[in-house]
Amino acid sequence: MSLIVAGRFTTFPAAESAAQQLFERGFVGEDVTLFFVNPRGQHALHPLDETPPTTASLLSPLSHPAHHGATYGAVVGAIIGVAIFTGFAASLPVVVIAAGVGAYIGAKVGAMIQARSGPRVHHERVHRELRASGVLVAVHVTPENQLEAAQVLRAAGGADIERASGHWQQGRWADFDPRSTPDLLTELNQQQA
Repeated sequence: MSLIVAGRFTTFPAAESAAQQLFERGFVGEDVTLFFVNPRGQHALHPLDETPPTTASLLSPLSHPAHHGATYGAVVGAIIGVAIFTGFAASLPVVVIAAGVGAYIGAKVGAMIQARSGPRVHHERVHRELRASGVLVAVHVTPENQLEAAQVLRAAGGADIERASGHWQQGRWADFDPRSTPDLLTELNQQQA
């Protein structure tokens, strides 16, 4: 993991000016990057969930609660169908057919009971994003020069100066997550107020 200090700017020219000031203080080009962070709420991976559905969950009829009534009804119907015809000492094909008919009827009844049991409750995940949009200038730092980088960003007009631990690869913050809560350097951000 790499140590990273970042600051948010409202425009690209302001961010580029901050990067130039970092270069003048001895930071190298492969340790400074800038990129735009979208406004809050525009980072979801999937509209209703933070993870897209897997192939297994799409293929499984039991993966969605709406199917539970039909499933339970099918099982109960099959058991009742087998029990009734086994009591009459019916042959194996008749018992199998009774199980199938009982499962079909049970599934229909179970689905109707569930449909009448009231409205379905929809649970939507709400992600409260705390990161504001803007141009982020991120600097790959060491413990020795992290405070200097933060002070340069602050002096250049950067807001929300933060410290992070992440993967720095090929001159950029490779694992940046715009939905993560920034770890703000409170002593520098209080100077702004």
